[in-house]
Amino acid sequence: MAQTTALTDSHFAAMYKDLSNWGRWGKDDERGALNFITQDVRREAMTLAREGIAVSCALPLPVTPAPDNPTPVRHLMTGAGDVAAIAEGLQSTGDYFAISPHGMATTHLDALCHVLVGGKMYNGFDASVVKSNGAEKNSIMAGKDGVVTRGVLLDIPGLKGVDYLEPPERIELEDLLAAEARQGVQVREGDILLVATGRDARRDKFGAWSPRDPGLAGLSGACLPFIHERGVAVLGSDGISDAMPGNPPAWPLPVHQIAIAAMGIHLIDNAQLGRLIATCRELNRYEFMLTLAPLRLERGTASPINPIAMF
Repeated sequence: MAQTTALTDSHFAAMYKDLSNWGRWGKDDERGALNFITQDVRREAMTLAREGIAVSCALPLPVTPAPDNPTPVRHLMTGAGDVAAIAEGLQSTGDYFAISPHGMATTHLDALCHVLVGGKMYNGFDASVVKSNGAEKNSIMAGKDGVVTRGVLLDIPGLKGVDYLEPPERIELEDLLAAEARQGVQVREGDILLVATGRDARRDKFGAWSPRDPGLAGLSGACLPFIHERGVAVLGSDGISDAMPGNPPAWPLPVHQIAIAAMGIHLIDNAQLGRLIATCRELNRYEFMLTLAPLRLERGTASPINPIAMF
């Protein structure tokens, strides 16, 4: 049984410095850990798409207010067949979506400008380069050509023999290592690592709940050196990767703060992993080709995404 690791502000401050990738790929780099995804890594990932099975890892866009969704997506119809006469000739319908991607309800990819520590973002760029018209550095355009690589799911509920982790349970390093051993898979450089907490299953049972009370299950900050050492390119979860609440005051979301701002790792928040868990268990295979296609939102701090796992 993994023991909860109590980490203080000073622990995280040291970790922020020790795990930094600033300058690793040059002083002007804005891709961060995406640089781990080389052509060879992509080619090898493509060999994992053998059965022709595709699994979406995205939630439907959340249009209904809920405890975890204070800024729901606005879906407006610009043309609908039930409110206007259908004219002769071309007949069509249309709509308009307004999306605030950050938060704890929309499946999205955080850009490297999203989190600041000490007024700085990844690679030392100043907070002032994120202006009223958007981010001039570290925007979501780092992923403009898409992200294709090997995905690895670590099924923590399966490891613990439960349907879901109860918030705010912390996933410790020992859990990650035990899940690797149980599943016969090892996280390696250039991977997208998806860590399941069973949030979908808990939501199905209880409905949506506030991420502040009782909180969200997620990674302990003690897992950050593992993520750095393994060369994880993108980190994702059915939560927000961070366990909350219960972190020290200066580091309320240490995984976000250190993975994004120090290591340059883009984060996938609020993935829907229930279907992926079921597929991995059925095939007894926890590695797959994973494709992310963030929208080309110039100066954007995030993008809604639909991650597609191919087996």
